[in-house]
Amino acid sequence: MTAYALGLAIGGPILTALTIRLDKRTILIGTVALCILGNLVPVLAADYGLFITARALTGALHGLFVAVAFVVGMSVVPPERMGRAISAVISGFAVSAALGMPLGTLVGQALGWRGSFTAVVVLGLIALIATVALIPSVPSTGGAGNQATYAFASRVLAVLFLNFLVFASLYSALTYIVPFLESVTGISGALISAFLLAYGVATAVGSFGGGRFADKNAARTLIVATIGVAACLLALYLVGAIALLVALALLAWGLFALGMVPSLQYRVVSLAGPGGALASSLPASAANVGIAFGSVAGGVAIGGFTASAAVLTALIIAVIAIPVAWATSFLKPPVTEEGARRLRGETTPAIERLK
Repeated sequence: MTAYALGLAIGGPILTALTIRLDKRTILIGTVALCILGNLVPVLAADYGLFITARALTGALHGLFVAVAFVVGMSVVPPERMGRAISAVISGFAVSAALGMPLGTLVGQALGWRGSFTAVVVLGLIALIATVALIPSVPSTGGAGNQATYAFASRVLAVLFLNFLVFASLYSALTYIVPFLESVTGISGALISAFLLAYGVATAVGSFGGGRFADKNAARTLIVATIGVAACLLALYLVGAIALLVALALLAWGLFALGMVPSLQYRVVSLAGPGGALASSLPASAANVGIAFGSVAGGVAIGGFTASAAVLTALIIAVIAIPVAWATSFLKPPVTEEGARRLRGETTPAIERLK
């Protein structure tokens, strides 16, 4: 794993726990400001050790920002629209990744790698201004110790394992999709870029639209989506030599793969119950571990066999994810004291005060 990814996977949950008592708006403002400083380090300093440290810290801040962004997004909508709030946050990350890679490459080619970091700093300043102007105050919901009991419960860890499998499958194939398109499909140059752009658009659409399915039935969405991903990878493996069918398989793959991400986040937060604020940082960590594992697994496969082996590896992991998704569908959120009173037909203290 890179220093940035390691910082995100490990540092994100740690920073989330340490700042759990702070107002979420304050955290977002502070996180963006510190990220700006973190991206200034490569521009101003030439020390490699300092560069690695700055990237790890920036990754940890990214993890914190993701977790808090989900909490803020869910706090400003009614409970029945929680999935759509999650998908709005996720689609923002998906679109930024889809646009950031090619734009960052262009800036880097024109201005050098320091120019890329300078551009990130400028965009960070715009984001900081928007955060200060638009984000409302969201008070803390409790201490980290109390939340950790719920956030790391076995039911939550089970869905995090599914999250790991989903991203391991995705990146086993995606990391090596260009060699696959070149050697198996037989395309090159601008056509590869067009195929990848189509996939990127599909992931953006999937991540945004997946929130509605999460609101309806997140557990069922995960079962359907894991089956859909496996079917797409099987199609990709079988029809890899036919460019048109490969394009269709990539589109469907992007829709299913990113369409389930809001449901993964929704299930983790829901199953954590009172620990949802802390648990919201954990899917990003599980995803990054899955990305690292998948990249290595695909690399081992493609190194020992052909370019199709990476897709086959992704398919095997996707098939394993199907029964895991089915098993996690039976998991239920914890019954809190307030929920227990409702089940017994009793009024809560808040309702009593209103009478």
